[in-house]
Amino acid sequence: MRNLFVVTHTQSIHHTEGKVGGWYDIGLTEQGQEDARAVAETLCTSIGHNEIEIFSSDLKRASQTAKYIGKRFGLPVIQTKSLREISYGVAEGKSQEWLDARYIPAPDTNRLDHRGNIEGAESRRDVAIRVYPYIDAILGRECETQVVVTHGFTLSLVIAAWMKVPIDACGFISYAAPSGSITHLRQDDFFRSRAMIRFADTSHLVR
Repeated sequence: MRNLFVVTHTQSIHHTEGKVGGWYDIGLTEQGQEDARAVAETLCTSIGHNEIEIFSSDLKRASQTAKYIGKRFGLPVIQTKSLREISYGVAEGKSQEWLDARYIPAPDTNRLDHRGNIEGAESRRDVAIRVYPYIDAILGRECETQVVVTHGFTLSLVIAAWMKVPIDACGFISYAAPSGSITHLRQDDFFRSRAMIRFADTSHLVR
């Protein structure tokens, strides 16, 4: 039985400052750190003593969340650029209002290659091209229980990669999940079916 636990990083400073995230590299708030501890405790309860591996985006808000998980399990975290959030190019670090005033929503056609008219921004396809091979690679490893710490937008493509949805079919996919959420994906040994056991659970977070 293979299990993949996908965590969206907890509250980041850019959230409270109303700034655009993307590759803007800023860490967690105090609340985010507290939430990361709660995520780690919940995963420990869910996973128990099973052997696990932990993978994370290398951006601070994700890697800091992952470090709390790694510390709770006494394990290292493997960081990668492949699990980063979608890049918003020149908008990163600017106010959300700045981006909202300039961003052009994707049309119903050619959504995969849309960049919102923002210089340097990534498209959905760009993100999928880096996420899909990485998810395939970690699922090819012997360890059957893995934790992936990533970002809100990227989560959708991690799930799509897990479900083997072709990249060209991802133009409309969106799994909206709040910060600090846990999504549990499982593949059974007999039918080899891949299921979503739990999606975007935040019941472990206390406000």
